[in-house]
Amino acid sequence: MKLKAALLVLSAALSFNAFAQAPIVIKFSHVVATDTPKGQAAERFKQLAEKATNGRVKVEVYPNSQLYKDKEELEALQLGAVQMLAPSLAKFGPLGVKEFEVFDLPYIFPSKTALYNVTEGEIGKSLLKKLEPKGITGLAYWDNGFKVMSANKPLRNPADFRGLKMRIQSSKVLDAQMRALGANPQVLAFSEVYQALQTGVVDGTENPPSNMYTQKMHEVQKYVSVSNHGYLGYAVIVNKKFWDGLPADIRTALDKAMKEATTFEKAIAQRDNDLALEAIRKAGKTEIYTLSVQEQAAWRKAMLPVQQQMESRIGAGLISAINKEAAK
Repeated sequence: MKLKAALLVLSAALSFNAFAQAPIVIKFSHVVATDTPKGQAAERFKQLAEKATNGRVKVEVYPNSQLYKDKEELEALQLGAVQMLAPSLAKFGPLGVKEFEVFDLPYIFPSKTALYNVTEGEIGKSLLKKLEPKGITGLAYWDNGFKVMSANKPLRNPADFRGLKMRIQSSKVLDAQMRALGANPQVLAFSEVYQALQTGVVDGTENPPSNMYTQKMHEVQKYVSVSNHGYLGYAVIVNKKFWDGLPADIRTALDKAMKEATTFEKAIAQRDNDLALEAIRKAGKTEIYTLSVQEQAAWRKAMLPVQQQMESRIGAGLISAINKEAAK
């Protein structure tokens, strides 16, 4: 009996030890291709996090909507089915944190400098704090640059959009933006856009060039206008309960890994968009047109009223504070 009891104690100790040594798994789900800036940064974070924690953390990256589509992933995070996401900032509006829709406002960021003044400053930090009541902790802002417009007809003046069915993310701001141009906005999951363009369910869309190229949208779009009218960025977020429950040293190591991955991501975002635009040009299926100063002014004039329309939804004070930062 003594031997049996001793064996049971030993077995329990070994089981506990094995359990104690099992790595903490972070499932990191996203909807874009691995070779986009976000996809590459997710892989970089995995490498850095696993190294920084000496293998105590294992990061499993699931790209290209392998686990969840746009609309599903935030709910999955809140339920704890995944631990980490990097959704576009537009996704937080439907979640009830409407202030994030400020990033969708057309022409609100005249440059990357103005953008980073916001995301890396007090405004950016205060916005991430607003996610906490939703069970979400914000870790970083990732960049995917400014957007181009595409369609199967040239888009040079606001009048060219009249009647076009344009795919958008689920965002009241983007809906208003397309309506200001005379287009009919159509909300579609990112994973469904290529087929919708191919079959004519929608006529066109907006995206940074890297997303357009890696999803092969240029193969089914004859014209691209380099308008830089809007910004597409992401917030890297984690399930708050999971994050708060991590050992303090693990959280510190993951924070450091995230900072390094963020620096990497920002460095490659513009480069990848430039390379993607050139690759689209070389593919020969799409005509690329850069708006003139006069055309850009006409687009801005057509879309500027959206800022005022969205004041009651997003907050006039927030819009004003960002415009003030952008003017520095």
